[in-house]
Amino acid sequence: MNAATTREGRADLAYQSEILPKVSRTFALTIPQLPDPLSEAIGNAYLLCRIADTVEDEPALSAQDKQAFLERFIEVVEGRAPAPDFAGDLSPLLSTATIEAERELVANTPKVIRVTHRFRPVQREAMERCVRIMSLGMAEFQRQATPEGLNDVPALNRYCYHVAGVVGETITKLLCDYSPRIGERREELFRLSTSFGQGLQMVNILKDMWDDRRRGVCWLPRDVFQAVGSDLSALASRRSNPQFVAGLLGLVGMARDHLLAALRFTLLIPARETGIRRFLLWALGMAVLTLRRINAHPDFTDGSEVKISRQEVRSTVLVTSALARSDQALKLLFEACTRALPSGTHRLAVGA
Repeated sequence: MNAATTREGRADLAYQSEILPKVSRTFALTIPQLPDPLSEAIGNAYLLCRIADTVEDEPALSAQDKQAFLERFIEVVEGRAPAPDFAGDLSPLLSTATIEAERELVANTPKVIRVTHRFRPVQREAMERCVRIMSLGMAEFQRQATPEGLNDVPALNRYCYHVAGVVGETITKLLCDYSPRIGERREELFRLSTSFGQGLQMVNILKDMWDDRRRGVCWLPRDVFQAVGSDLSALASRRSNPQFVAGLLGLVGMARDHLLAALRFTLLIPARETGIRRFLLWALGMAVLTLRRINAHPDFTDGSEVKISRQEVRSTVLVTSALARSDQALKLLFEACTRALPSGTHRLAVGA
């Protein structure tokens, strides 16, 4: 039984479809490519994650407040606390720094949760696990957040797992539940799923690093920059510094390698499941193009400078859709689009 079994259920699903393009044009584009049962579940999972993300990013909330709301949200998703109380307490505390669509989403948390609670137990368990790991991880890293960055690459990996890698695992669980044939490759898919999430998240971290810096946080790993003689505590003055650029390109290489794992994940999906492949390929393609822009303009000072254009989005959609059934063509396309990027084994060398 899917979520749309009652008049209220249909209205809640209609709201889910209505709010999605307001909070994410990218996912509003990709999620409808999925078969109906999957699009409902993954769309709902995305909105749950977006509510948690809204709490994490709200500058008017202290780290302690964020932890309290994130822990309450876990209880709401698991059905142990009322969604209206959560929404009623959180909504008035959100500042104008949070976009209007996210404030609307939080206010309508009960509608989102009603959809969640109508899914089958295996789907609910996947979503509950995702929200629990993500929310606890967000709370932990918010307590540690500073403008000086994370300690090292292992800390970056842990952060990316909590906010994105677990999403890859959740999507994998939902895909395996949807298709026994996909489920036959469960072990390989799970092994690659966290890399898929981390690749997308690292691209976002790099694209948004100056916006994050203005909010007083930094998710870049200090050890990568220290290795080339760059100090993240003086980040604002080092954006054109060759040492800083060398560290940045090292992270571009790491992200590129995670995106290669994302391609391998995608190719494990049966070619006849073109909707699922499109969902994955469009997100992967847009991440690759953004990474290319960062690599070409490492001295950018605002995320808007490396944001891909609508024409590039359309091109990504057209090309990857045309090639979605051909593993060999997709491999060649990825190689061509990432040839100029460093790999994760890129040595962080700085010229004299």
